Amino acid sequence: MVAISVLDLVPVREGQEPGDALRASIDLARHAEALGYTRYWVAEHHNMVGIASAATAVVIGQLAAATKTIRVGAGGIMLPNHAPLIIAEQFGTLEALFPGRIDLGLGRAPGTDQMTMRAMRRSPMSSDSFPQDVLELQAYFAPAGPNQAIQAVPGAGLNVPLWILGSSLFGSQLAAELGLPYAFASHFAPDALMQALAVYRERFKPSEQLARPHAMPGINVIAAETDAEARHLATSLQQRFVDMVRGQRGKLQPPIDDIETYWSPNEKAHVAGMLRYAFIGSPETLKRQLDAFIAATQADEIMVTAPIFDHEARKRSYEILAGIAPDLGVEARAA
Repeated sequence: MVAISVLDLVPVREGQEPGDALRASIDLARHAEALGYTRYWVAEHHNMVGIASAATAVVIGQLAAATKTIRVGAGGIMLPNHAPLIIAEQFGTLEALFPGRIDLGLGRAPGTDQMTMRAMRRSPMSSDSFPQDVLELQAYFAPAGPNQAIQAVPGAGLNVPLWILGSSLFGSQLAAELGLPYAFASHFAPDALMQALAVYRERFKPSEQLARPHAMPGINVIAAETDAEARHLATSLQQRFVDMVRGQRGKLQPPIDDIETYWSPNEKAHVAGMLRYAFIGSPETLKRQLDAFIAATQADEIMVTAPIFDHEARKRSYEILAGIAPDLGVEARAA
């Protein structure tokens, strides 16, 4: 079966505070573990009132402490915002506390706007050194040499798997060159997915960490008992993307009865493009849609985010997906 993992953007719902979102994520992580999901990732975003995972390593520590077996990690850390040594120390600490359970996905975007990036004391040119920063980070996780002047403590000699994240060909080329697993952000930036996967597989060079390519596209999945119920729940996701198009950063809104009253025709078309890989429906509908997606991408794993306003409905969505997971991609793998 294709492995399935969770990407939790730790959404802050309208009427709630970040603490509520963080506690809901801890509950969802326990739920995902019980359902058999492979890994549970949170992402670094800053200055966004609707996302509560800015202190990403701190959140991961809480999620790992609340669970027992599921892999927990970053999807991802925006490395241009940080010195590689600091990230090595943070994730080395997590790996020391929760051995064999920590993942570190790395992206080169700032995860915020230019003004906030300056407030973090980072240069707009920081992303240019992303490949070198990844190599530096790898070196800090390697066993320390006898005369090594600077060490990550904890970190040196610990097994923290690195992933490269991306939404363009740049990340796919870097992941292939370094022999690292690759996650594509097709849950919000789908345009280059197929080309990026092809480049990654064609150019992949085996490494000490990974012998063969491992590709994990991100998708939105909104599951419910019926297609109509799922479409209703999905209007929260659609509102969020309309607000992104409008340059607004609000909290996650409750679903509405008629999304057509919320967006203009141009906004609808724009959002439809961004949500090309949003799969919405009943178990039967999702099985059909996801089988086609897995066959088209030959994904080794899929990472699923479910921005659903009601927490219990979000948990139920992951239950439904877990129920059909054993049968997903079977025909594609057999072909």
